[in-house]
Amino acid sequence: MNKVITISRQYGSGGREIGSKLAEKLGVPFYDNELITRAAKESGFAEAAFANAESKATNSLLYSIAMGMNSYGNQELGFSHLSLDDRIYLAQSDVIRKVAAEGPCVIVGRCADYILKDMDDVVNIFVWADIKFRIERAIRIDGLAENKAEDNILKIDKRRANYYNYHASEKWGRAENYHLSVNSSYAGIDHTVEIIRAFIEGGGAK
Repeated sequence: MNKVITISRQYGSGGREIGSKLAEKLGVPFYDNELITRAAKESGFAEAAFANAESKATNSLLYSIAMGMNSYGNQELGFSHLSLDDRIYLAQSDVIRKVAAEGPCVIVGRCADYILKDMDDVVNIFVWADIKFRIERAIRIDGLAENKAEDNILKIDKRRANYYNYHASEKWGRAENYHLSVNSSYAGIDHTVEIIRAFIEGGGAK
């Protein structure tokens, strides 16, 4: 397997677990929180800032305005024309390109599909699921309160979409932006892993 696999996912769909299991089966590195840590170390920004970046946006218009503002006012920091979030995105993008250049791997989230759009041998996957499946996982795995789980799931998805739509020229979740879209609630987590693996191993035909 000589491909970089990016996985975008709805919250609660099991995308991170699927990515981790897929990487293990393929024998390649898996990058999610590890990518944040590496970006933080290489850029010098606080790791917490990276962890919060993808989940900060709540309204696309307000987010766009906020991201265009420099968090440090008029201080000269080298990239004074860019906001802190923009600089974090650029540092993160640099790390994504570096790990992709190092060889086959699985990268979850972080606009990796868009960042690597000009690179050969990249396969972009989108994992989604029915809301009941996502609610059950969010309650069981992430400890969300049952009466607030659905609202929180939809809010997190909206934030992910706003983050992606702000930084990319494409729309998060649109089928044409991915090579494969899989409903994990229909296939199940482990079968979804096998579907993706079979798709990757059988792809590339002209």
